[in-house]
Formats: sequence, structure tokens, C-alpha cells
Amino acid sequence: MLQVKLIITGDDFGYCPRRNQGIVDCFLAGAVSNVSLLVNGSAAADAAKLARRYNIPIGLHANLSEGSPVCEVLKANSSLLNQDGFFHGKMGFRTALSKGLLNMSEVKQELKAQVELFHELTGHLPPHMDGHQHVHVLPEVRNVFAEVLEEYGIKYTRVPIEPGLHNCDWIPPSLMDFYLGVEEDSFNTVDVFAKHGIRWADIYIGLSTMGRNMSVSSIQSAIDSAVLQLPARAPRSGTVTIELMVHPGYPSVPPVGGCGEGPDDFSQSWERLHELQTLIKPELQSHYKSRNIQLCSFKDL
Repeated sequence: MLQVKLIITGDDFGYCPRRNQGIVDCFLAGAVSNVSLLVNGSAAADAAKLARRYNIPIGLHANLSEGSPVCEVLKANSSLLNQDGFFHGKMGFRTALSKGLLNMSEVKQELKAQVELFHELTGHLPPHMDGHQHVHVLPEVRNVFAEVLEEYGIKYTRVPIEPGLHNCDWIPPSLMDFYLGVEEDSFNTVDVFAKHGIRWADIYIGLSTMGRNMSVSSIQSAIDSAVLQLPARAPRSGTVTIELMVHPGYPSVPPVGGCGEGPDDFSQSWERLHELQTLIKPELQSHYKSRNIQLCSFKDL
């Protein structure tokens, strides 16, 4: 029987105390098996302490789009900052990149500073490193990102190409356009990451099941449809890996939270709590067992 290893990664650890608590609650309930830390998050140090206390596998959620840089020399007069002195934002970063306004040496400086701060906070290098708002698969950034991972010996990342994404008719057109852009960037990133010896899960899920679109049935069907496609591509070991990206937590309460600018709308919404409540449902645990799915983290691979 095909052995499936499922990495359920809780993103944005360190964003605020309520996010941290929600992710810890999910981990203790067996609903999350891995986390990604925002080192520029307002509660990053607290998140690192919680990871140590509860032995939570933790990696780096590299952030170039929200809040403030951690590299001291980039906190002023940097191409990564807008006129208010913060990162350009999810779409602003992409616009600045497309106009050739971002200095890739500064991108590399900030990524390295975030790896170093992660090491300082946790006592070890990240076993995996991905990008907040998928910035790590963008043109030019992907090359610098891969160089940093290779330099630090970080083996794993995330490549957000989701099977069946095009058939998800419940996703609003504007959001689908963004997701398809992420998918296209990801396809163009595969060769770059492979050239640097970087690995990622065989299957990625998380765009179609995010926020209000998450349900027990949406997770079950996403996993089942992905596994159905695998036998032809399965390695000889008979083991395949899936990463499910999730964003559980208790809603942020302003002004607490964020990465320097306060919490955003999504973090304050009911959707984070909805993800938490869905992920801990016993029906999901039963589903994993019935499908011979073993929860693990990147450091277990």
C-alpha cells in the first residue's frame, strides 16, 4: 500500500500571541505537524520559546512583503521599502519587481539576516524555508532564494503547484488570478531549485483550502485526488510526501500583532479560527488513518 507522509504546516507563527496560541493548540491536538516562523513578526521570540517548550518542528517563513526588514542596514534607504518605510506589500512587491525597482543584493541581504535571526531565536538553522505570500518563487527572487538555501544547507522548501486548482470554481476570479500567477511562477522555479539541490514535497495543497474555503471535505478531497494521481509518479520506496499549508489561529486584536504595521484584515478575521476548528475535527484524524497517512515534519524526511 502507498505510504503517504503528510506535512501540515502552520504558517505565520510569530505573527501575534493569539496566532501563536492557535498554532500551538493545533499542534497539541495532532492537527498541525510543522510550523513556519515569521522572524519579523511581533511575537517571534515568544513563538520560538513555545516551539522549544512543546518540541514543535519549526522552519522559516521568509518575509519580504509585510512589515519591516530585520537587517539593520536595510531599515532606511532600501529598494525593499515603500515611502512609509515598510515592505511594499503582497502586490506592491510584485509591482516593484516587475518594474525592475528591487535590488537583488538587498533581497539576499535580508534573506540571510532572517536566517541568522531564526538561528538566534531557535538555536538551530531552519530545516525548511518558504516564502510569505509566495515571494520565493517570483522571478529573480527565486535565484537569490535558492542561493541562500544552498549556502546555509537548508534542504527543503515549498513549491506551490496544487493539483486540480483550475477546477476549484468556488475561488473568486480575482483570487484565482493571483493563485494561477503563483502557479506559473512555481513552474518556472522548479529547475532553479533543483539545480541548487533543494527539495520539496511531492504534492502541495493549500490554495484551494484556505480560510473560508477550508472544510473537512475540501481537505479530504484535495488529499484523495492528489494521491490518486501519484502511483505513476511514486518513487520506488512507495512513499510520497504531501505538504498542506494552513493558517490557523485566534483572530488578532489590534493594535497587537503584525510585522511592524499592525495586524492585517485576514489575521483579524474569523477565517483563522475557522481553519483551527476545522483542522482539529476528529473526522480528519480518522481520514488520515484510513488512508495510511502519517503526519510528519520536514525534519523527519
